[in-house]
Amino acid sequence: MPQAEPTGCLQHEPEWLDNRDAAERDAAERYPRREVAMATVMKSTTIPASVDAVWAVLADFAAISQWAPNVDHSCLMSDRTEGVGMVRRIQTGRTTVVETVEHWEPGAALRYAITGLPPIVRSVTNQWSIESHGGATTATLTTEIDAGPRPPQQAIAKAVGRKFGQASDAMLAGLATHFSASPEQPEQEQHA
Repeated sequence: MPQAEPTGCLQHEPEWLDNRDAAERDAAERYPRREVAMATVMKSTTIPASVDAVWAVLADFAAISQWAPNVDHSCLMSDRTEGVGMVRRIQTGRTTVVETVEHWEPGAALRYAITGLPPIVRSVTNQWSIESHGGATTATLTTEIDAGPRPPQQAIAKAVGRKFGQASDAMLAGLATHFSASPEQPEQEQHA
């Protein structure tokens, strides 16, 4: 049985997770999926701080609960403290998910897969992109949701996208508040 740290986070991934990944790869080889248009939600805001300062906050992957008002608890679940493969567990209310870094481009972009959601949602990824905008930084959070190719599944993906859009608004506002006493409200952008 895996041992838990005082924070409650496992020191390694459970064995069943490794077996599940192998089963999913085998199924994908036997039954290739059609290309599916994912539901996409993109939100952005301008933060009164440098790109380096914003990146430092985003790169401190375990500390999201310190600035995102919708995250109650967060901790690392991997030995990695930066880069692709880093894993954190977050808790929001009664919901706990695991986020695994898939793309790491210091000072520019960070993308992670979110697992632990209901099985009706096949996959969800969040990508933070930051770029300099005068003396400030434009932060964009893009969420992609795959619930499947059929119309009812696409409708579910859009509904889930609306919820993730609300969460993105809260995270962007929290990030702005971290750097300023009067945060800007995230811009409303698009649902695809």
